[in-house]
Amino acid sequence: MTTSPYRALPSMDRLLADPRLAEIIAAYGHERVADQARGALEEARQAIGNGGAPRSADELVAVVLARARAQWQPGLRRVINATGVVIHTNLGRAPLSREAVAAMALAAQGYSNLEFDLESGERGSRHVHIEALLTQLTGAEAALVVNNNASAVLLGLTALAQGKEVIVSRGQAVEIGGGFRIPDVLRQSGARLVEVGTTNRTYVGDYDAAISHETAALLRVHSSNFRVIGFTHSAALPELVELAHRRGLLALDDLGSGCLLDTTAYGLAKEPLVQESVEQGADLVFFSGDKLLGGPQAGIIVGRKAPVEWLKRHPLARAVRIDKASLAGLAATLTHYLKNKATERVPVWQMIAAPLERLEQRASAWAAALRQAPSAGSGHRPLAGSGQAQDAALGEGVAVVDGRSMIGGGSLPEESLPTRLLAISSVALTGGATPEAVAARLRALQPAVVARIERDVLLFDPRTVLPDEDEELVAALRAALAGL
Repeated sequence: MTTSPYRALPSMDRLLADPRLAEIIAAYGHERVADQARGALEEARQAIGNGGAPRSADELVAVVLARARAQWQPGLRRVINATGVVIHTNLGRAPLSREAVAAMALAAQGYSNLEFDLESGERGSRHVHIEALLTQLTGAEAALVVNNNASAVLLGLTALAQGKEVIVSRGQAVEIGGGFRIPDVLRQSGARLVEVGTTNRTYVGDYDAAISHETAALLRVHSSNFRVIGFTHSAALPELVELAHRRGLLALDDLGSGCLLDTTAYGLAKEPLVQESVEQGADLVFFSGDKLLGGPQAGIIVGRKAPVEWLKRHPLARAVRIDKASLAGLAATLTHYLKNKATERVPVWQMIAAPLERLEQRASAWAAALRQAPSAGSGHRPLAGSGQAQDAALGEGVAVVDGRSMIGGGSLPEESLPTRLLAISSVALTGGATPEAVAARLRALQPAVVARIERDVLLFDPRTVLPDEDEELVAALRAALAGL
């Protein structure tokens, strides 16, 4: 008598009674885990119906655990950024200072005076917690913060130019990332885009000739994520301000990344400063909080009091307002600038200002730690095949080499800084492993490690690895190299 293969499958009760599922049942409840087990058993029955072999209890438990992890574990994971891209958009842009993180946690874990005047006991405004900091740092009369810079520009154009014309240089009608384009933002605001000049050359006279009775503003868009070189010309902001004010118009300046420190002091190209735009007379200046500023995601608007106050009262301002945690983190970040401590406390500027000698020391320490066999009880997993062959491979395949760190994040296009890199070549990889395979193993760890590969060599840049992550990085590298 032939036994049906379906009978080889465990029952639902038996599967759920497996002790390996006890932890997730306790955490997420019996019914939710039962749903996962039911799905795993149904898939197993379908596989048998298609001619496959019945799955064992061990296999089914593994399926349930994998399904649970995929659905219930947080999608956001911590990543060690060893790519050398300082403001890495795909990795969350700017890491925050300890003070900013603490301020955000304090704002999130309880109640606060977000919109409450403690002195009067009346309703207050969230803008008061940030406006004074921004006006002191930039010299502007007033300031407003929303949830990102695209929202800031959208709010400004909607409130001040809806149904009117906004004149932009053809060379500045740019895409700002993720498929978002300045012409699209203008259309969403209800403003009408008027392009002037050519892709590479636009003069103030081009703006002047295009002004009509329907014109509301002249808009400059800083090319923060690309560079045009060669036979080029663009109207300077003071020229646009003079023309706009002479013709009774607004002069708007979208800086994109936004910067408060002189980048030339660190060997980088000149990035326009927010305070310079204010000083040159722009009515409103728009910029990001999470790029060169080094804070949480935010869109910042500074400028003359009258237009800023108009924006605060516009209905769209509520739809794009910043949340309490981000507001607290941004205030803490701006305080570093106010105290002249940005290069000491703001991670983005710590990385930019990091001396080459220090980067050399850290990369060399990583290399030495990899070459050194872990001691007993060190907590590190021994490298597979340790011995003369493995040691020789590591000795030849691990080196410290010259490299370049990129600023990234739509800031300072093509600008880079000299660095020293930990390089792991294929010589250090045994068993036919490839740099791509090791990189994949690193990304699967907790925390994940993201590096870059050039010419079949794995590269790790200490500039973007936070100093307190050094030990974790070495441990991750040991784990990824183990078993090769």
